[in-house]
Amino acid sequence: MAMKIDFGKYLSDRMQADLSKYKDPGPVITLAREYGCPAKIVAKQLTDELTKKMLVKGSETQWKFVTKEIMVESARELELDPARIKYVFEYQQRSLIDEVLFAQLDKYYKSDRKIRNTIAQVIRNMACEGHVVIVGRGGVAITHDIPKALHIMLEAPLNWRSLRISEKNKISQEEARKECIEIDKKRQQFREYFQGKNTDYTTYDLKFNCMTLSVEEIVKIIIRAVEVRKLI
Repeated sequence: MAMKIDFGKYLSDRMQADLSKYKDPGPVITLAREYGCPAKIVAKQLTDELTKKMLVKGSETQWKFVTKEIMVESARELELDPARIKYVFEYQQRSLIDEVLFAQLDKYYKSDRKIRNTIAQVIRNMACEGHVVIVGRGGVAITHDIPKALHIMLEAPLNWRSLRISEKNKISQEEARKECIEIDKKRQQFREYFQGKNTDYTTYDLKFNCMTLSVEEIVKIIIRAVEVRKLI
């Protein structure tokens, strides 16, 4: 009988070993969000303010946030066009039949697992290099064991998010509601690929209600948490 492999544990053990390559990994902030919350706006303002804080301290170190850059770097590592792995970032997954066909017919074939593991390693490297805000992409699960890290979740009531998506995408609020539910589910499945199910690897340090808190308020609170944690 074939032995069942605990892939989540395997990936976690491998990434734990990777920490030894870095003298002082981090600091890193992961920013997860429910669909419809302004993650990129928060990330942009947050990195701008953190960079200003560094300048005041006499350092020219710049904080940056990454999202699409993860796909580009992962594709480079795999020696593929970014379009070939875009489906993963859209929370899609190949069927077993597709995997077999691609493996037989495509000389540039990379398995779904290989692509996802490369994405995880790219995120891991960025996090260990430090001074980065990672938006989404399962960042909290992939970096959960890095000591100099802060994990943030942006959330809001479904009706509030549906209204924002409805106005932004010019669709009915009911369509927007279904879209929010579907994408939230796919993002959770994406995180579970790296953490496994029923684990505590995605326990966030801070959660923010985007309906009641402004972007500016959220950023100020995060920066205070960063200072308390001595990440800058």
